[in-house]
Amino acid sequence: NMVAVISNGTAILGLGNLGALASKPVMEGKSVLFKRFADVDSIDLEVDTEDADEFINCVRFLGPSFGGINLEDIKAPECFIIEQRLRELMDIPVFHDDQHGTAIISSAGLINALEITGRDMKTTKMVCNGAGAAGIACIELMKAMGFAPENIILCDTKGVVYQGRTEGMNQWKSAHAVKTEARSLAEALDGADVFLGLSAKGALTTAMVQSMAKNPIIFAMANPDPEITPEEVGEIRTDAIMATGRSDYPNQVNNVLGFPYIFRGALDVRATTINDEMKIAAARALAELARQDVPDDVAAAYQGNR
Repeated sequence: NMVAVISNGTAILGLGNLGALASKPVMEGKSVLFKRFADVDSIDLEVDTEDADEFINCVRFLGPSFGGINLEDIKAPECFIIEQRLRELMDIPVFHDDQHGTAIISSAGLINALEITGRDMKTTKMVCNGAGAAGIACIELMKAMGFAPENIILCDTKGVVYQGRTEGMNQWKSAHAVKTEARSLAEALDGADVFLGLSAKGALTTAMVQSMAKNPIIFAMANPDPEITPEEVGEIRTDAIMATGRSDYPNQVNNVLGFPYIFRGALDVRATTINDEMKIAAARALAELARQDVPDDVAAAYQGNR
């Protein structure tokens, strides 16, 4: 019943690369959440290296001490390499929460948003702004759930990730390049149904929101400040479904809804990995849970706003 929360501090939420020691309070907090929400024992480990091979060897040799590994706040693209290699080398679940926790909870929210707006995921046009760990993982899981790859446009700081682009590319971005005439985020969002934001404050403008389809779904999940605020969207659109990553706004999309329970389930069945089927099942379960009656203590925490 023990999970290690491990980081090298190269991508601390909202702060960036401050090193292993600076990541310790975040990792300690993560361990507390494991225990509080899913009764999973947890310990934080900070690894003082940016070298992927050194990090991998450090973690793999500690494997027998734990039932699972939660990787946290590791920059891309090293995080992809580290997780993939550790999953190959270890016989316990290895889960990079910045990738897959975000993918699970955003997918859960999107399932219900599509239901509310009467959309079919097979024909929904989505734009994901942010091609780092979270963005790549989100669109990979959503494609596995049934979204059409040709209807998902990925954007980064240089614009649309299109077929044939060479600047600022890597193998993970290239896997999601699409054939499109759009070259900027603004062009990609023209007529789009969904905006998935995993980028930076201010990346989404009111003009872009105005150009989106009827009943747009806007998940502005950049932290600590979203790509656009609910107030800004509300001034120009009354038909939008809006969510952010912040607790002081309605419809918070927060990884704590996912990672404790994913590991609880994995530990209980002695799983050796966490695969796409498990992630999709978790997203669907969360979506269904959100449709249930709100418990009194939860309603009280949100000051009665159901």
